[in-house]
Amino acid sequence: MKPPFYRTGVAYLIYLFFIFFITVLGIKWRAYYFAKERFKLENIINERTEEVVLQKEKADNLLERVLPKTTAKELKSGHKAGPYHYNMVTVLFSDIQGFTKISEQLDSEMLIDELDKFFLKFDSVVDKYNIEKIKTIGDAYMCAGGIPEKNRTNPVEVVLAAMEMQNYMKTLKHEKGDGTKRIWDLRIGVDTGPVVAGVLGRSKISYDIWGGTVNTASRMEAAGEPGKVNVTENTFMMIKEFFICQYRGKMPVKYKGEIDMYFVEGFMPHLSSDIKGLCPNETFFTQLQLLRLNDLEEFVLSKLEEGLPDNLYYHNVKHTIDVVTQVELIGRSEKISDEDMLVLKTAALFHDTGHMINYDTHEEESVKLARKILPGYHYSEKQIERISKLILCTRMSDQPSSLLEEIMCDADLDYLGRTDFVPVSINLFKELNERKKIDSLQEWNNHQIKFIQNHQYFTQTARKLREVNKKNQLENIRAEMRRIIVNEDE
Repeated sequence: MKPPFYRTGVAYLIYLFFIFFITVLGIKWRAYYFAKERFKLENIINERTEEVVLQKEKADNLLERVLPKTTAKELKSGHKAGPYHYNMVTVLFSDIQGFTKISEQLDSEMLIDELDKFFLKFDSVVDKYNIEKIKTIGDAYMCAGGIPEKNRTNPVEVVLAAMEMQNYMKTLKHEKGDGTKRIWDLRIGVDTGPVVAGVLGRSKISYDIWGGTVNTASRMEAAGEPGKVNVTENTFMMIKEFFICQYRGKMPVKYKGEIDMYFVEGFMPHLSSDIKGLCPNETFFTQLQLLRLNDLEEFVLSKLEEGLPDNLYYHNVKHTIDVVTQVELIGRSEKISDEDMLVLKTAALFHDTGHMINYDTHEEESVKLARKILPGYHYSEKQIERISKLILCTRMSDQPSSLLEEIMCDADLDYLGRTDFVPVSINLFKELNERKKIDSLQEWNNHQIKFIQNHQYFTQTARKLREVNKKNQLENIRAEMRRIIVNEDE
């Protein structure tokens, strides 16, 4: 008897295929379901991560706006920020004359708008001169120069900022002198001295400074006059080459006794661009840059001490100091301008920094370092370009094409005509010998004779100071060569 179709082999194959199809479909659906859920979770995680990153960026930006950058970095890295001790900081306090009376007469919204406008201008001024805003309390504005990065220029920069603030307020006073709006007068007090800086608080962080200098600056502001910048003798001693100051008597200060006070009347006539002495000229900023060069020199020399190889017996820190000294000596004798002296000394300072990176191409590497570092010390692009050319002119294959390049080349090879020529020459031989550039002392002496015979100093000053000694050195080398030959014959 023939079985029904549902029990035939074909039917069983259909059943197996159907079961297989359902199983595969179930597996595919399950994989799709899990993939869909995973995609949802990943989207949620990405959204949350982006939100966390965005919030962190906002927090970091806020932290950097509230705190100095170096302090903010320390806090973000989990370290405690401060306290820091500074020996020379210039503190500025400013205050609106009669603010309490003005606040009673003005609408509160207008009052806040006016103060906000003033403080925004002050913020831009202090930022321009590398001054750190500390805080505002009501109508009082407090800032300090020389923190968090120490520098020698902070007394001049803070007083420069104070002058600009007062000029801004006087301009507003002139514009609003029709009696329709309230006239705002500003008192400013300044002192220079040691302070302690640090961060206060945990949930609500603030950066602040403490010390007698802060208290004295506040007293100078209180004892000042509207439209004037009142400074202590400490500050006066550091700015007197830049500003005209008028002595105005003594003032008793707690724990300090009587302190001399001075009003800053304006810029020195030769440093001012106007008759009234209210605006600085280019010469002022050149003199300020020459002062700032001391900070740059300290930074570069410390980097050279740390980064130069130990077997640089000639191109060491002493050589850099010698070249910087000689460019100034020759430059002054050749009567170059202060701007040229700034560019020349900076080039001398950087001319061998490339040895920290590559011996054979150190001039090019020095230029790269100068271009990277100098903008942070307020050098203009034009100045940096001139400095780069002066560095490159020290290559042996180059010939100087200007007075500054001649001074640079003469200073770089100044040792040829000095009394310490022999020990310096031996150091250079050791340096070249270790780098397989000179094989023997005899080869080195032959090289020196040829080099000195063909060498000439370019500037009149260097020829006057070194040419005679250079010829003596040549004779000494020849005598040494003859002695070596005689010894070899024997």
